[in-house]
Amino acid sequence: MTDPTDLRDVMTPTLWTRDGWTARVIKNEDDDGWAVEMTRDGDPEAALVGPWTMGRDKKNPKPLDTSAFLTLVKTANDVLVRHANQARARLHRALDFVRDDGERVSAALDIAPDEDDPHAILVCRDTRTGEELRRGRVPPNYRLNAANLEKFLVGQGSG
Repeated sequence: MTDPTDLRDVMTPTLWTRDGWTARVIKNEDDDGWAVEMTRDGDPEAALVGPWTMGRDKKNPKPLDTSAFLTLVKTANDVLVRHANQARARLHRALDFVRDDGERVSAALDIAPDEDDPHAILVCRDTRTGEELRRGRVPPNYRLNAANLEKFLVGQGSG
């Protein structure tokens, strides 16, 4: 935790900069209320934007405090982790299957998010030994299923 007397820290009613994060209370453009945005240091845009509570006068925003700031940091970190996991899941697929001869195969498809050269790399391994059976380039929309993988392994599929 950062030393509260650190001169880089800012702790005003509507702006806190601390522990690598900035919380800023802003006017909610969609209505008459307020919003808070959380931006991680170095990131070009906010990781989290959400509604913020009105103060007692029902006109101005409630001031930021330590408890609210820490809750906002945790929530913003959770959002970033979910986004990273979603991106990873969208770009990586895996399938284990058993070939007709009984060999167990593990296939991993990694999609390259490249607008100029869209493709994916498919790697098949023997699950028992870990030996790589075949590696190749396939279309990014390659259907990862046992029939296609069988064709890929015998050299008839993409790659």
